[in-house]
Amino acid sequence: MTADLSTALLADLCDLAGRPLPTREGVRVWSMSGVERLTFPDGSTGVFKYATRPFDSEDQALCLAHTLGVPVPQLDASAVRDGWLGMLLEDLGEPVRGAEDIDGAAAAVVLHSTRAASSLPLLDRQVLRSLPGRALDHLHHLRKADRWQETDDLETVLGQIALAADSRAAGAAIAPFGWVHSEFHPTSLHIGPHGWRLLDFARAFTGPGLLDLASWHGTVDAPDTVVLRIFLEQYVTAGGTPDALAQRGGLSAQAWALGWHRMWAVEWFMEQAVRWINDPATDPTYIKVVRRHLTDVAHLLEI
Repeated sequence: MTADLSTALLADLCDLAGRPLPTREGVRVWSMSGVERLTFPDGSTGVFKYATRPFDSEDQALCLAHTLGVPVPQLDASAVRDGWLGMLLEDLGEPVRGAEDIDGAAAAVVLHSTRAASSLPLLDRQVLRSLPGRALDHLHHLRKADRWQETDDLETVLGQIALAADSRAAGAAIAPFGWVHSEFHPTSLHIGPHGWRLLDFARAFTGPGLLDLASWHGTVDAPDTVVLRIFLEQYVTAGGTPDALAQRGGLSAQAWALGWHRMWAVEWFMEQAVRWINDPATDPTYIKVVRRHLTDVAHLLEI
């Protein structure tokens, strides 16, 4: 986003909220989104968050989550200018502590207990089993553009996963099935003096809640089925459905969740390489991540 565009978008938001223009301090800026802390003339503060496709409908998800009783930051105003969504949000301040597993389990129970949102994208068994085929399509597109050339191993593994995808995707609709945050990490859960708030709803969808639970510990380290099983049990103890522990697709709940979460991530990384980032300079990094995740997928889904 250009400086002129961000200034104009923030001015739109302030007009909508009836606030004067603030001073701005960057918190996190990426090529497709950013977050700034605002200080208004009266000393009050707020947060300016902006994003472009495919992250440009978070305001709708936040409004819906609030309506359904999920604790989220207050949305004071939202506007779109030149394909960029801008949001003026309450400033939650610094957290009093980091989110722990027990906090994540409790927050997931609340989110997964809300009514399913028909307006959110759907990721059911049919879509789940299509992910390896979609990833293959991305790979073929990249190769036609003379990119990702030395990736025969990725094509082979994706083909093997695609053949087994239908049977391994079985059980996708087993509870919890409904609202999925999709970026469910400790950094997305703000613990303040008056309770918790769930942040970052830009990629929320309707689908298997186990994908949220599988994402909690991140994807930097190797997936750990023992750690996830303990987290699933904490989720059930916190009030989540006991079906979260049920086998699906011929696999344990934890292996199924981690395997499909990694496959979901692979397809997303490859789509970024084709559509959203589309920068050949980033290819070595993306290929490395995709190769690592696909190795995990094949192992977890017992391909």
